[in-house]
Amino acid sequence: MVRAGITVARLTRAAAELADEVGLDKVAVSALARQFGVKDASLYSHIKSRRDLVVRVALLASEEMTDRIGAAVAGRSGKAALVAFANAYRGYALEHPGRYAATQIQLDPEEVRDSTGLRRSIELTYGMLRAYDLTEPDLTDAGRLLRSTFHGYIHLELSGGFGHPRAVQESWSRSLDALHVLLENWPTRSEGEEQ
Repeated sequence: MVRAGITVARLTRAAAELADEVGLDKVAVSALARQFGVKDASLYSHIKSRRDLVVRVALLASEEMTDRIGAAVAGRSGKAALVAFANAYRGYALEHPGRYAATQIQLDPEEVRDSTGLRRSIELTYGMLRAYDLTEPDLTDAGRLLRSTFHGYIHLELSGGFGHPRAVQESWSRSLDALHVLLENWPTRSEGEEQ
């Protein structure tokens, strides 16, 4: 029997909020059951498993993050778009560390088949990078560079990995300046050149 008031959407949002409070790795079905005042087994009428719940949090976070990035980059191009994109990405991650962690898990293509957030994320990234006159395979390479740079920076920032007294925001801004210069001067590869 489905408990009144519990829906997949409410359960997913509660799990996302819990992830932000205690960390994604500490999100447990039992904790959510206590929060809703039900037995653990009651929640399994809404979700298949903890993995299913975490995937739902990842998809929710992906949509939220993509909406924020989309609003930030609207009407911008070049460096202005890059900075807006990066700041929205970082801002979301710092405000919602548990949800952000969920966006970094490896997802099976079947799990994300219907996700509009993930598709929009790719479209926004490629759209921003096309202003730098990049085409494939450079679009993919540049997108991977940005994601790994942003993620690495955010991971270090969230874990307290920057011990130098220089303001973290100043280093972030300079990093974006450097990424802009790199994207404007993306190296070309000659036909047949080895990787």
